[in-house]
Amino acid sequence: MLAMAAAPLPVLAADDSGVLVLGRISDDPKKNYEQLKPLLDYVVPRLADVGIREGRILMAKDTQQMASYLRRGRVDWVTETAGTAMLLRQRAGARTLLLTERDGVSHYRSVFFARRDSGLSSLDDLRGHSIAFQRPNSTSAYFVPAAELLRRGLSLEILLSPEDRIASDEVGYLFAWSELNISTWVHKGLADVGVMSNLDWANPHRMPPSFRDDLMVIGETVDYPRAVEMVRDGLDPRVQARLREVLIDAAGDPDAGDALLRFFNTTRFMPVDPASQKALDGISEGVARVRAEVE
Repeated sequence: MLAMAAAPLPVLAADDSGVLVLGRISDDPKKNYEQLKPLLDYVVPRLADVGIREGRILMAKDTQQMASYLRRGRVDWVTETAGTAMLLRQRAGARTLLLTERDGVSHYRSVFFARRDSGLSSLDDLRGHSIAFQRPNSTSAYFVPAAELLRRGLSLEILLSPEDRIASDEVGYLFAWSELNISTWVHKGLADVGVMSNLDWANPHRMPPSFRDDLMVIGETVDYPRAVEMVRDGLDPRVQARLREVLIDAAGDPDAGDALLRFFNTTRFMPVDPASQKALDGISEGVARVRAEVE
């Protein structure tokens, strides 16, 4: 049995240990519910041996609300991109359970680009110029690239508009809210530099080929996990272990095929290897620095 709810909700009973709650930060609860429900339907019966008898989905409007749900035990399991996952680790003590491979890709990187005729050739040239990020909760197009610029000693200041003045020793930034907007802004000269994942850079719907001919990559980050499954601190270790086992085994189970596909085109769940853990720890440090120095 599954139930969906959107905030505000009554607090779940403290002894409601037979319920597994899957959470999602969402601005489109109906769409996300349809993406989450099939996998939860698949998982719940397979956790009966550790006392799980029911699954529920709980949406949060933002990271702050999801962190509160995790701290209070109202959400047990969350699927997120690496940046937001590390924010939940910092704010709520959430623990990394597994990496999530989507469309056959488990890791990606951030790509910085500029017009070929801009005179910019590396990230060290960015002082006095502007950069277009995607949105404030994007891992590949905000958290990771912003942290990379801070690591290089660059100072970031938000701009009121593309026409806003930029101090010669700072990097001005704006949010374009979509990858296509980022590529368009750079191509048209509304921003000097753009950044997105290497997957989006290769996607003609987000980086039109007619634009790419006039653009060049001026920097890239190291690879990092594309998505992560997190569980709350204090989740019954038996439930956590069984959930991990069921998710890892799902890729080899024909009965899980449709559920995985609808779960954000997931192809498999993977253990966290040492290199990925190091990358996640680096993102966690970067997110904390962005929050402290930029926001």
